[in-house]
Amino acid sequence: MMFDYRRSAPLHELPVLSTTELCGHLHQALVDGWRLLGLFGLQEASGVGLCCVLCHDPSRRLQAVRTPCLENFSSMTPSCPQVHYFEREIHEQWGLEPQGHPWLKSVRRIPDAPVTPHGDTANAPTPYPFYRVEGGHVHEVAVGPVHAGVIEPGHFRFQCYGENVLHLEIALGYQHRGMEDMFVHGPGERRLPLAECIAGDTSVGHALAHCVLLERLTDTKIPHRAQLVRRIGLELERLANHVGDLGAIAGDTGFLPTASWNGRIRGDFLNMTATLCGNRFGRGLVRPGGVAHDLSPAQCADLLARARSAGRDALGSAEVLLHSPSACERLTGVGVLSKEYALQLGVVGVAARACGLPLDARQHAPLSDLSCEGCMPRTESSGDVMARTLVRRHELEDSLRLLEADLSALAGLPAEPAATEDIRALPPDTLAVAQVEGWRGEICHMAVTGPDGRLAAYKIVDPSFRNWPGLAVALRNNQISDFPLCNKSFNLSYCGHDL
Repeated sequence: MMFDYRRSAPLHELPVLSTTELCGHLHQALVDGWRLLGLFGLQEASGVGLCCVLCHDPSRRLQAVRTPCLENFSSMTPSCPQVHYFEREIHEQWGLEPQGHPWLKSVRRIPDAPVTPHGDTANAPTPYPFYRVEGGHVHEVAVGPVHAGVIEPGHFRFQCYGENVLHLEIALGYQHRGMEDMFVHGPGERRLPLAECIAGDTSVGHALAHCVLLERLTDTKIPHRAQLVRRIGLELERLANHVGDLGAIAGDTGFLPTASWNGRIRGDFLNMTATLCGNRFGRGLVRPGGVAHDLSPAQCADLLARARSAGRDALGSAEVLLHSPSACERLTGVGVLSKEYALQLGVVGVAARACGLPLDARQHAPLSDLSCEGCMPRTESSGDVMARTLVRRHELEDSLRLLEADLSALAGLPAEPAATEDIRALPPDTLAVAQVEGWRGEICHMAVTGPDGRLAAYKIVDPSFRNWPGLAVALRNNQISDFPLCNKSFNLSYCGHDL
């Protein structure tokens, strides 16, 4: 079934395909230019089936199909590599084995006594041994899960020949919280605070995706002022994190001026978010139906002046870095991810655009009718650390342009309620999808309601879920000393992956 990305879809209208038919359908759709948004388990009275959601960016259309209840299914990964991670996750969560999967290991760390979210221990996947390269001069380097820096836990296993990385295997899941299960079975009033905690550096992005999902399920209209405030919050989040990433990349090259300046500049953008909603990370800003905070004309003028000042500093700091021959040499040709691999893995966001893929949900799935003129996806072709650096630097300009336009427009609008009305009861047996371009990449939330209108399934796809495999591929044939720099240039979330 095909439908507009802003609409919901009745569950009974979704075609029911066998897994063989689904594999053929999915393969042809990807050939025809569709992208996989999600593949997840759907609990029914008689068992668990699969639900598959695809998007077609040029036409702004979605497509959804489902399968009958399954005990197992033939893996689609050999012909459709984008489903690789999703099939492993389905095996882990639901005990449905994708038979013939080339590398069926856990997506998230399995405890000593594994239990699926639904209490089934019999079919729970078992820990999978790390891949090893054999050879006389091959050695293994294990890093983590506890790191020297104050960062989240993750385990990295390098297979090296001398200093050259032959293979990197990334084991995550140390912060697995059962987030999707809590959305389905927990109290409804806790869902929005949970969404803000999916990835702490993307509170606005995930909260917005959750609220948009509810609004599409209920066909709720958003006031114009609220649309502007939402985008102001989202772009401030993008600016703060892009500035921080540019500083971190500079720091890992040993280029201290940009590294030190950007720490302060990032704080300036975080403080603007605090002015907007009272929290530096944007928590409490977005609400279903609108926003919880508004700006007066005087506040708009104040934020506009501060944004222009911080923006000049941010662009200047980036230019100092990019005019340093030694720094540019260190960034160039390191951590290359090819366009072909990016397509196969379904990479999104900055990492995808650095490979030449013009993927930006602000363009192909806009959340409102607000103009994005002059903010087309910023792409580079080399796919290396330098390309990911340049994409971020160019997107600073775009976000500053949008921020200035929205603050100016908001100051001139008449006052109106920040939100429309409380979200009413959800419709039964309905599927809805929300795509939001977070600062890291496309955030996707998908929900299916049951016959009683309660959530029956909730699927969250953070951009880190898609991009961690891209980092592993980008490290191949690089020096092991290149890992910190490559890691910073992707800057992926551990908890956003672990959910």
